[in-house]
Amino acid sequence: MPKPTESLTVERSLPDERLDKFLSRQLPEVSRGTFQRLIDEGRVLVNGAPVKQTHAPRAGEKVIIHFPEPRPAKAEAQDIPLTVIYEDADLIVINKPPDLVVHPSHGHEDHTLVNALLHHCGDQLSGIGGVARPGIVHRLDLETSGCLVVAKNDVAHVALQAQFAGRTVEKTYHAIVCGEVPNSRGEIRAAIARHPTHRKRMAVTNGEGREAWTTYRVASRLHHATLVEATIHTGRTHQIRVHFQHLGYPVVGDTIYGKRPSALLRELTGYTAPRQMLHARQLAFTHPTTGEEKVFQAPWPADFQEAMERLQPL
Repeated sequence: MPKPTESLTVERSLPDERLDKFLSRQLPEVSRGTFQRLIDEGRVLVNGAPVKQTHAPRAGEKVIIHFPEPRPAKAEAQDIPLTVIYEDADLIVINKPPDLVVHPSHGHEDHTLVNALLHHCGDQLSGIGGVARPGIVHRLDLETSGCLVVAKNDVAHVALQAQFAGRTVEKTYHAIVCGEVPNSRGEIRAAIARHPTHRKRMAVTNGEGREAWTTYRVASRLHHATLVEATIHTGRTHQIRVHFQHLGYPVVGDTIYGKRPSALLRELTGYTAPRQMLHARQLAFTHPTTGEEKVFQAPWPADFQEAMERLQPL
């Protein structure tokens, strides 16, 4: 393991090599991806100043690397309010607010749904997801609100995971999208893969990528926008957001896939979305113990309700 602070001097110039690659060769126990993140965070200084990943090391330069303090592997319980839709001995269904990360990750080490669940449930969570993700069967994006099921024991976790993998869980979302979707119903079958140049984005691809299937119906026609009810039959990253961008009607407030259309909507209506207007409205699955068919619905949060009111047709 590296020390909290590492320093080294570049012995010879490397005009054809990036700094992140150079550092990963010097300290092979640290991944190149980690060095890229540290450089972006300003934790790598060359002659006392931050640089870019693409910086070419030059002879005589002094490089100082400040590694962050390691975060605890185990998530800690925190008293964070939860809206519980349903709970029994096997599972708990939450109406996740739009500003709550599901589990600890880089940049979100605490104050997550997992921290709240540990406080609410104690040690009654499945351990299959590991100490950092106890009970977590599936996820919602940070800005996406709505239904999320969590397993309280390993038997329930395995059974729920099998249903998600077998595509028998019904996942229905409400999304307010930019523009007027012309068809009252539709289907989107378009493979999704990592964007070729923007690595934090996903994109529809021609033939490559993973199968992605979304069906939808128009639930309400709004002022320069549309409320759609979308069902995802696959569970790809950002699926609804990418599919509706592909159609030309990105989700309102989506800064990754719909920044310009959302800005245009603001000009036309005066409404500024506080986040992406995407809500996991309904979740339906077979109870892992009783075999009963369960259907849960999450009411819209206040910001989604406000968007609907502000965008009503004139």
